[in-house]
Amino acid sequence: MSTLNTMVRRAKRGDAEAFITLVEECKMTLRRVALGYLKNEEDVADAIQDTILDAYEHIGSLKKDEYFKTWLVRILINRCTKRYRMNRHKAYLEDYSEEAQYDAGNADVEFREMLSVLPEDSRVIFQLYYGEQFTVREIAQILDMNENTVKSRLHRGKEQLRVALERR
Repeated sequence: MSTLNTMVRRAKRGDAEAFITLVEECKMTLRRVALGYLKNEEDVADAIQDTILDAYEHIGSLKKDEYFKTWLVRILINRCTKRYRMNRHKAYLEDYSEEAQYDAGNADVEFREMLSVLPEDSRVIFQLYYGEQFTVREIAQILDMNENTVKSRLHRGKEQLRVALERR
């Protein structure tokens, strides 16, 4: 029996420390995925905070303990999508020149810039696949789509990136 499953079971029984440990292990994944959707640090922080609260309140609904991270990322994506839609209506008031500051290394910044070439529906798939090493099957579960759709968006996105890189 894995440590993850043990921690999830403890969290399901109301062990707050076990839940915090699980979330801490996923913290950077949550941040990177949220940054793929949202440009504003405050929105990223709010989406992650809302995700953690939702997950804590609903951990009993997690059917398979080994899918905790996948389940948590799915909650985050729902939160980010909701926040993105709310912000889209306010976008005309914002100054687009202020990009969110990202405290990661150059490779992460370059990866985010590269992903900005892709359409939104492919950007998240690329972040999950290349940035977080989720499998095609896991991404399909997280995004509630067919595995072949995930594969085709990865393929199409790679082609779009290749063309964009050739133009540089």
